[in-house]
Amino acid sequence: MTSRLSEPSRLAASVQASLDGVEEVLILDDNRAASLVVGNYDQNIAHLERRLNIVAHVNGNQIMLHGGRETVDHARRVLESLYASVKKGRTVGPGDVDGAVEETALQRALFPERAAPEPRGRENTAGFGHISTRKKGPVKARNAAQDSYLRVLARHELVFAEGPAGTGKTWLAVGHAVQLLEAGHVERLILSRPAVEAGEKIGFLPGDMREKVDPYLRPIYDALYDFMEGRLVERALQTGVIEVAPLAFMRGRTLSNALILLDEAQNASSMQMKMFLTRLGEGSRMIITGDPTQIDLPPGQKSGFSEAIALLQNVEGIGHVKFGHQHVVRHDLVRRIVQVYEEGSVSQPGSGRTHG
Repeated sequence: MTSRLSEPSRLAASVQASLDGVEEVLILDDNRAASLVVGNYDQNIAHLERRLNIVAHVNGNQIMLHGGRETVDHARRVLESLYASVKKGRTVGPGDVDGAVEETALQRALFPERAAPEPRGRENTAGFGHISTRKKGPVKARNAAQDSYLRVLARHELVFAEGPAGTGKTWLAVGHAVQLLEAGHVERLILSRPAVEAGEKIGFLPGDMREKVDPYLRPIYDALYDFMEGRLVERALQTGVIEVAPLAFMRGRTLSNALILLDEAQNASSMQMKMFLTRLGEGSRMIITGDPTQIDLPPGQKSGFSEAIALLQNVEGIGHVKFGHQHVVRHDLVRRIVQVYEEGSVSQPGSGRTHG
């Protein structure tokens, strides 16, 4: 089969079947866009071959696909999606290939441009789809789960995000928080995390409060530096515009006009989670992220994260997004590792916990 991608339409051509599969030639009309689709040293094409178990050959702006009928058709849809993204000025890499593979498998449009109307009174509150990093520019969702996450963040004052490492749940939450701060929708950011590993010994760690908690909040700091200049982060920490507080120190506070992010929430006890949720004050928003498969609480102690999601699932104003291994956007090997662990936990009913 030969297909040609053009603007605005695509020309379909004939199918050539062979004894051991189907061949299809995709012609990308824009040579520059074609080179961006295949990636440096054809890295995107090589990644697509591994994901879909096909063979692909690149010759200029032509890509020949060979494999089973369904997988070749799937690969063509992935390349069409990536080509459309490139034509809109976006860069694509292996992570975007993964996202396109998942989305085209569901026959859904990747990264829909038109957003559903915002609820009355919440217009322009978050402007999902327009988060920007310092170095790489605007952030775009790589799969339907991330796209849904950005939409839920825009519409709800309290959001639960659960899923494995590498799905972007914390990174996107920090980007959304910085966006709200810079737009003036909130006056400060409060970053929190259960210090489970240190337990009662946190007082014996050297340094002030920030230095004691820093080791547990390193992923959040890394994300902050992606979205803000380093000097601005440091200034915001010194002036209290960005505050770092361990979960145990949130008791008794009412947090107004703030974005409060609780990361690694699977390690919050039931009492801690109830305490945290009731800190929400006027004009504030909360984002709570966690991975229920990596609970480090003492044996027999229930995670308040999973309990809260179950109890509050039908409460108006609360959003919930669940990521799976197929939504991992780090190295493809991470996705496969997470998948194996998920399958292993299902096959061993007595094992409700994994560490890592």
